[in-house]
Amino acid sequence: MTSATHSTLFPQVPDSADAVLDGLDPEQREVATALHGPVCVLAGAGTGKTRAITHRIAYGVRAGILQPASVLAVTFTNRAAGEMRGRLRQLGASGVQARTFHSAALRQLQFFWPKAVGGQLPRIVDRKIKLVADAAAACRIRLDRNELRDLTSEIEWSKVTQTVPADYAAAAAKSGRDVPRDPAEIAQLYAAYEDLKRDRAVIDFEDVLLLAVGILQDRHDIADQVRAQYQHFVVDEYQDVSPLQQRLLELWLGDRDSLCVVGDASQTIYSFTGATPDHLLNFRTRHPGATVVKLVRDYRSTPQVVHLANGLLSQARGRAADHRLELISQREPGTEPVYTEYADEPAEAEGAARRIRALMADGVPASEIAVLFRTNSQSEIYEQALADAGVPYQLRGAERFFERTEVREAGAALRGAARFGGNDSLLDDVVDLPSQVRAVLSTKGWTSEPPAGSGAVRERWESLAALVRLAEDFARAKPDATLADLVAELDERANAQHAPTVEGVTLASLHAAKGLEWDAVFLVGLAEGMMPITYAKTDEQIEEERRLLYVGVTRARVHLSLSWALSRSPGGRPGRRPSRFLDGLRPGSGAGAAARAAGGGAGGVERGSGGAGEGLGAAAERRQRKNRTPARCRVCGRTLTDAGEMKLMRCEDCPSDMDEGLYERLREWRAGQARQLGQPAYCVFTDKTLIAIAEAVPDDEGELARIPGVGVRKFRRFGADVLAICAGQEGVRGAEEE
Repeated sequence: MTSATHSTLFPQVPDSADAVLDGLDPEQREVATALHGPVCVLAGAGTGKTRAITHRIAYGVRAGILQPASVLAVTFTNRAAGEMRGRLRQLGASGVQARTFHSAALRQLQFFWPKAVGGQLPRIVDRKIKLVADAAAACRIRLDRNELRDLTSEIEWSKVTQTVPADYAAAAAKSGRDVPRDPAEIAQLYAAYEDLKRDRAVIDFEDVLLLAVGILQDRHDIADQVRAQYQHFVVDEYQDVSPLQQRLLELWLGDRDSLCVVGDASQTIYSFTGATPDHLLNFRTRHPGATVVKLVRDYRSTPQVVHLANGLLSQARGRAADHRLELISQREPGTEPVYTEYADEPAEAEGAARRIRALMADGVPASEIAVLFRTNSQSEIYEQALADAGVPYQLRGAERFFERTEVREAGAALRGAARFGGNDSLLDDVVDLPSQVRAVLSTKGWTSEPPAGSGAVRERWESLAALVRLAEDFARAKPDATLADLVAELDERANAQHAPTVEGVTLASLHAAKGLEWDAVFLVGLAEGMMPITYAKTDEQIEEERRLLYVGVTRARVHLSLSWALSRSPGGRPGRRPSRFLDGLRPGSGAGAAARAAGGGAGGVERGSGGAGEGLGAAAERRQRKNRTPARCRVCGRTLTDAGEMKLMRCEDCPSDMDEGLYERLREWRAGQARQLGQPAYCVFTDKTLIAIAEAVPDDEGELARIPGVGVRKFRRFGADVLAICAGQEGVRGAEEE
């Protein structure tokens, strides 16, 4: 190991208090040296807030002003708390407590419970959903699994906002919540849930905070003991505190003001859980003499990304917008954000996968690339597109598509129906495969129209709808496919997705991406109805959606791609429009667009599935697409618009002249390639592409390259093998890396 590598992995501990301040910018240094009285740090995205507050604590400890054991730093995730502890150790400030609100409260609760109440602290339930189900049964309220999840969330919201069952209906109405059932019914279930917990002598996650607050309020001797232990407090992500967490913080503090809070009202995106930026925005009112420092130097993102982020917030309205921070990038100029409009969602996913391949070819690691979407239900189409492109990926903050409860249940139902060979009363008079799938999934909650509102019921429906679309695509590729064939295809995909990946592109919802960053970020699905989401009705809800998009934009360091689709599926009515949040920012969408474009401020809008910056092979692919337009059926000559038909180059109803033997040889070859590469079979070629090859039986490179689904990359990698198989030659070569 070289000395440079060693110093990077194991940085030297600063040899003095003053050395702790080395490398801080003027504003960060101001934070680090403001050790007395209340301090409010307004820190924009990428401005080094964690660096500033950890150096503040370390400087105070190293200067002898703060005793390590007297400092309590609280944040919202175990990951963030662990990172803070690690940085403090590197700065020579071991012994400082850095915890989440819950872990700090639980530690105190476990220590003081015998003294305050007697005996041992009650057991904390791992999952409260079973208790909610039992409470519903006691109230004679019938709930399915998804309604249970939604009502569990309502109980959690009630508790963190310190709302008792009797006040639930009024509180929910005042906050404008989109409640999943009648408020009076929810209040009844909430009360029964609390009674059941008492009867069983258990507590839940939220009770940890509530009980800690109760003990500190009722037992002044215990409150004094806690305050003697902790005399200095630092709160990260202060815009996300709930009323309950704020009350606990006030009890920890008592009448003292040794408090430093850090936050950004423009990153408030968790109001549905009870979080509110009001405590951050009101800090100077509660503490008139507070030191206020603004961190606006953005070290994360290029000027082009920062320009877009600032422009996004410049259109915001409301109290949080009045306190927005104008970021100033400290990085060298980079590439402009790319705006791309696609005809449909599959084209958008394929376009993102193509750009990702180009970035990886240019040296961007897969782990430094993210695809961010509004809802977890959008992940499946990107999972498939990346798998087809041979790009490894990992899901963050969500179950893998085929691991979701509703998908597993749907698979079991389809498997059961397939065992009967279609001889099921449910499938009487249902002939085609997609209709059979719709009939089976209708028993699991699928309907032709999506349910109103948000929450688990909507997410379940979207997962089932994705299976319906998958069945439609499968039937177009294999018109004679049976339900058993589809089940086999689903099993193959599920098994492939369980394969571990060491490094991969991150797929995540915008909420799950908070606190993370990547070199390249793809913000997808930016159409009205998804961004902002359909069920965001009030001005406050719309503005939170804008802040959510802002969080997504500020995750990108260098490369930023924003895209939307005009329709859901190929051939669908192009009735969608880009998100209103992009108006005036993307070229051609507002009065200021021309000026920004002249000043090099906002990038360009591309259409279709190609565009600039795609890297090696992009030009060839665009020429290939151009040569295929318009695509016509090679049997009857009709113009093709459906994506599945265009891949086969014939109408779904036109007869196939596929060479069955060739198709089977291609499948056998594909299986061998997949084993050697350690990838799913469809990452080599999809079934549709193999069918198209077996129908065309290409004689030369030109004919093979013209087949949709082959593409430049796969042609280079597998073209010689495929042509050899088509020519009846044996002993084709093994898989090789590009």
